[in-house]
Amino acid sequence: MRISDMNWMQVEAYLAHDDRAVLPLGSTEQHAYLSLSVDSILAEKCANDAADPLGIPVFPVVSYGMAPYFQAYPGTITLRIDTYISLVRDILNSMYNSGFRRITIVNGHGGNSPVDGLVTEWMADHPGSQVKFHNWWRAPQTWAKVKAIDPVSSHASWMENFPWTRLPGIDLPTTQKIVPDRTGMINLVGEKMRAFYGDGNYEGYYQRSDAEMLALWDVAVAETRALMSTGWDTP
Repeated sequence: MRISDMNWMQVEAYLAHDDRAVLPLGSTEQHAYLSLSVDSILAEKCANDAADPLGIPVFPVVSYGMAPYFQAYPGTITLRIDTYISLVRDILNSMYNSGFRRITIVNGHGGNSPVDGLVTEWMADHPGSQVKFHNWWRAPQTWAKVKAIDPVSSHASWMENFPWTRLPGIDLPTTQKIVPDRTGMINLVGEKMRAFYGDGNYEGYYQRSDAEMLALWDVAVAETRALMSTGWDTP
């Protein structure tokens, strides 16, 4: 259930019997021919689809993250690392003050990975708190399903092309994009990033069948739901 569909009295009543909550993290950045909000859409939908049967409240997605390398692509928004860490810390502080103690962060953007380090520090400062940082697309079962469908997949490729992230009236290339290997090379940023990756797809086909994508989504939601349900220390 979404926090936006609750009032404070309903939250207080919920906290009388459960202290779990979910915080989705996304980003607003280039995703080739897909929506600029891909990471936010997928993190929030995965969080809600997983949490709904459990009755766990899901907070609104944090729709801006850290994507400095994509600044040459119009529409991309990026926060500085200190800004972003402070933002997430303040959100967690507020959740803790409300009474939430077991928090699952469902992350949809690789650039937000510094939050994983914040989580450990934050738990040390907040006795009794438990936080799980979950990159939904890189979780073991979900990533295995991605590779089983097509081992060539990456940012803005088919693996992020769901019915709810693609845009109407946009024709996608039908070829498989292959880029030179950059293992061990310095990270690209700005215009150099855009010059190398062009449309923004890192590698792979742009779209696969909806049947394959829905099967992948089912795995991702089930894996995320299991994380929300189990593995917590007994309160």
